Amino acid sequence: MSSVVTNFRNPQIRLVGQKIRQIRKSRRLTQADLAARIGVTQSDLSRMESGEYKVGLDTLFRILQVFELSMSQFFGEPPAADPAPVAPSFPEDPELARDWEALTPEARREVREFVAFKKLQSEFRRSMQPPATAEPARTSPAPEEITGPILDDEDDTQA
Repeated sequence: MSSVVTNFRNPQIRLVGQKIRQIRKSRRLTQADLAARIGVTQSDLSRMESGEYKVGLDTLFRILQVFELSMSQFFGEPPAADPAPVAPSFPEDPELARDWEALTPEARREVREFVAFKKLQSEFRRSMQPPATAEPARTSPAPEEITGPILDDEDDTQA
């Protein structure tokens, strides 16, 4: 399910919600219609569209399925020319290689899109981290930084 967003300043969360609303309206679906098709409540969908809730990856995939869109189409990326299929090498994980080989070409394309999405997500998270500071942060002020009277615990109760 989705999780409540306590910080409304995340533009990516709002952007995803706005995109869902835009596509839903262009397909002439009501919130109730789309919510029923993806298995969430109408109020949860409303909160996702407004950026109040994060859209979970599983929910986003159900939305993409209803809209019949790929991840790259949803995010407006230009279609990439399909390069000649290259079999990836998984020398450290032969089971993964067997799983890959068992996938259909369409499923492989979806896996590649998901990997591209996860890479973008990681890059975004790295870009949102505050820069490292040269001096480690102190948890309490140095003695010379303390100003004003120091009160005993008993003084705190008097007002």
